[in-house]
Amino acid sequence: MKLISEAKHYLSVYRKFVSTSISEATSFRTSFILMIFMDTFFFLSALLTVDFIYDHVAQVGSWKREQLMFFITFMLTVDHLHMLLLSHSFWRFSDDLKSGNLDFTLLRPLSSIFIVFLRYFKPSSIPNSFLTTGTMIYFGMKNNFGIIQWVLLPFLIILAFILLALLEFIISCAMFWLVEGLGINFLRMQMQQISRWPDFIYGYFTKKLLTFGLPVLLIGSGPVHFLFDINNWPYLVGMLVACILSYYVLIFIWNKGLNHYDSASS
Repeated sequence: MKLISEAKHYLSVYRKFVSTSISEATSFRTSFILMIFMDTFFFLSALLTVDFIYDHVAQVGSWKREQLMFFITFMLTVDHLHMLLLSHSFWRFSDDLKSGNLDFTLLRPLSSIFIVFLRYFKPSSIPNSFLTTGTMIYFGMKNNFGIIQWVLLPFLIILAFILLALLEFIISCAMFWLVEGLGINFLRMQMQQISRWPDFIYGYFTKKLLTFGLPVLLIGSGPVHFLFDINNWPYLVGMLVACILSYYVLIFIWNKGLNHYDSASS
């Protein structure tokens, strides 16, 4: 009962975060509309860039056009969730560290990780939900997905998003020591770029490093390989293990960072 009550409390706080973010974003209508166009342009450009490859080759690795296009739409859907729920918070975290505003976060009776990384919601990304979901369903149909794949798909998207978020949270903890978050955020974005391509395009040692060392390639390749062939279930086991380990690494580094944190306002 205590766990349920605490979950309800966090959900009520998050609803306030969402409503505040929507009010703030819609107060600047021109900027809000331009952000919608920017998200749409990013999605279409990423999709068409990959589609262009198949004007010149019949397949990439062992995947034909429909397979790689599904992978790209899967990753763009995960990226869409990231843009919607997390993207603004990483940049604000750097500012809060430098200004001392993190002090007020630490005084609140909630998880500081929850407040820091989930405080800012991006409402301008909501319209893009229809585009990302629609194209992913379209290419799923092109790959003749059965009932099992369609049922598993939402859970696999959430699992991929969780792994991406945990890895980015860990990387962002470096801001406690470096303070200046610009370089860290660009490093985080480069990690996203790596994860948007299937694991088989990388060389042997790079693939092993980015699968077992920093499990970036598991974010997209794990779920999609499993959807294409259920015998690839070890990918999902690897993702679950990576999520659990990443969570404990995050808690450890976050606590170390808080101990190192020296308020800029003091």
